Amino acid sequence: MREILELLERDASLSHDTVATMLGVPVDEVDARIAEWEASGVVRRHKAVVDWARYEDGAQGVPGAGRSGAQVTAFIDVAVAPARGVGFDDVAARISRFEEVRDCFLVSGGHDLRCTVVAADIRAVSDFVSHKLSTIDRVRSTATFFVLTAYKRDGDTFAEPEQDHRLPVTP
Repeated sequence: MREILELLERDASLSHDTVATMLGVPVDEVDARIAEWEASGVVRRHKAVVDWARYEDGAQGVPGAGRSGAQVTAFIDVAVAPARGVGFDDVAARISRFEEVRDCFLVSGGHDLRCTVVAADIRAVSDFVSHKLSTIDRVRSTATFFVLTAYKRDGDTFAEPEQDHRLPVTP
């Protein structure tokens, strides 16, 4: 039942009871389906999307300033020489195993792979590219782009909602 997955993908905090009510199916069916999908790997994990720029951690109320373990995010485009029989798959699998790599996609365009990398700072990303990524056989080149501001991630917009400027209507 695809609808269960769509609801959980949009909001992983929904209880199984809530999902069952929303879809009009027995909660036992929802429990069984989710357990089956978790066991088979269809559901990989449940997660929260955090706007770290708003997080306050004792830094005099300054959003984002008290974030311990602050990180930078970079998109790294990788050009790879494909190999007979495996194409790009073996290189992509190897890159995906690095702890710093959050996403790795085969893409069209000037490069073959696009990776999302998260590290402690710009220097750590630089070290990752120069010491780990670029030393992999068949990696021909890389292009690194640092994220300056996140406006939307995983379908969630981080911008403040626009205020309603309409005049009130009175009877």
